[in-house]
Amino acid sequence: MKKSIIIILFFALAFVAPSCKKDLPDVGGTAAQKMANEWWCQIFVGTTDVAGGYHKIMTYNTAANGDSLWIDDLKNLYEFKVKMKADYSALTFTTTQAQNEYYNIKVDITGKILVNAAKSKAGNVTDSIYMQAKFTDDPTTTYIIRGHARTKFAEDEY
Repeated sequence: MKKSIIIILFFALAFVAPSCKKDLPDVGGTAAQKMANEWWCQIFVGTTDVAGGYHKIMTYNTAANGDSLWIDDLKNLYEFKVKMKADYSALTFTTTQAQNEYYNIKVDITGKILVNAAKSKAGNVTDSIYMQAKFTDDPTTTYIIRGHARTKFAEDEY
């Protein structure tokens, strides 16, 4: 009797188990996925690091998922969050007189991402980001923001 139950359970399992397998759809990615990242950046005026070391910023897609990209310094560098025009094939981004989302100023930014052109804190090869920014509350100063992609390895955190 025990053998019969075991054999029946085995065959039942053999037929039921494959029906549990579900093929998941390919969800794809966003238009901005080549440029969306977290970055460790410094902000310079000339050769002076005005924010004192590396701070995290982010680039990410907009809800429209088109040719626009958000850049957000998470209130770490100059307190700016603006939408920019992105060229995903050239890995460049730009905006002119964009409204800052954190406080009422306009921002001009021109920048580029360079693939595998930087090294992280621990020496891991990663992408580089470079941009020039102007803010209407300091219109005569051009800020240079540069850094590298966040690897998320513990040894690369600041």
